Amino acid sequence: MSDQVHPMTPHHLPFYITEQGGTDYLMVAMGIFLIAAVLALGNFYLHLHTLPERVAHKSQKMQFEIVAVLGLLALFTHIHLFWIAGLMLALIDLPDFGTPLRSIAGSVEKIAGSAEETDAAGQAEADRKPVVSEKAKSPATGEEVHSHA
Repeated sequence: MSDQVHPMTPHHLPFYITEQGGTDYLMVAMGIFLIAAVLALGNFYLHLHTLPERVAHKSQKMQFEIVAVLGLLALFTHIHLFWIAGLMLALIDLPDFGTPLRSIAGSVEKIAGSAEETDAAGQAEADRKPVVSEKAKSPATGEEVHSHA
């Protein structure tokens, strides 16, 4: 092979035509651009994909967990309905049922605790007097049979 240029070649070649054995700078630039574009598009996709989770982050823990699971299902199954359902659930504010129910449960425990204190005082008096019914005695020996009731 010879390093001479063909005689019909113009003297001034455009920058994107390289010499034989030279570096193709346009291909290198396009390769770098392609890698950057794929990374930027992937970053944008993941940012858009986590939109329901970022919206639901301010809501209740249970709602956030459901939205996160729907987002993961959409990511791994490629069923976009899960992502749409997660987004709708994240945008809707669900009423807080847990706080009033915990308050009710705490009040009931407090009431039951005071009732147990009065029952404990009454039970202490009942424990001092053994109560034996006629049915609890054994008919043959007359011994007392302890019942669990």
